[in-house]
Amino acid sequence: MKNIQVIDHAINCAYDVYRVTEEEFSRIFPESEQDIQFIEDLGDDEDITQILTRMWKRRLKKPEINGIHGTLFYQLAEKKRFYPTKREIDLTIGHGRPQD
Repeated sequence: MKNIQVIDHAINCAYDVYRVTEEEFSRIFPESEQDIQFIEDLGDDEDITQILTRMWKRRLKKPEINGIHGTLFYQLAEKKRFYPTKREIDLTIGHGRPQD
């Protein structure tokens, strides 16, 4: 199982973390070593819709989390410029932190 942190555009975003299977993770993050994804890039794929429906039922309590394997952004397309490879390790602007 892998853990995905979800970040959305809401001011009160909770940055919840959800558990997915290895197979589900590879469908959401299809590229090798990819750990960043934007919901807009997943399209209207029925398989993805079903994966997300299952994922929403698997929210984790943060004290129980042992690692975050991926980040899924919702309605934050403006952050794509910081993640051109969709790999967090490649975020190098400002010593690893995005700058506007």
